[in-house]
Amino acid sequence: MKDETNEILNSILCDWFHWARGYQHAAGINSSPMFRECRSNHRQWASLDEIADEDTSRHEAVDAIIMAMCPEHRTALQIQARNICTGKSVWTSARLPQDIESRAAILADARALLQVKLIGAGIL
Repeated sequence: MKDETNEILNSILCDWFHWARGYQHAAGINSSPMFRECRSNHRQWASLDEIADEDTSRHEAVDAIIMAMCPEHRTALQIQARNICTGKSVWTSARLPQDIESRAAILADARALLQVKLIGAGIL
């Protein structure tokens, strides 16, 4: 259960990171015209506009929660979101302590606080 919650939280952070950067998926070499308009199972009867509105409001809520956090927690989550999305653990910040254990403690606190706020907002 804990691993599943961590994966969901990682997915939310990655989605938020792409949204915050203005990510726009465009059809490319690996995009198939056959699946371009596919809808996910849990929203199969929703229109594309309804799905986009739902996603935007969720991303705005996550953004508001993260931006309201203290600077250390916000920075830790931003750096982790970037690391998760790129698949590398190379991004760091001078705003966070250089000590690995201190950084890990700040990140753990930030993730726990984010999880509580996301549950309160009905997102998680």
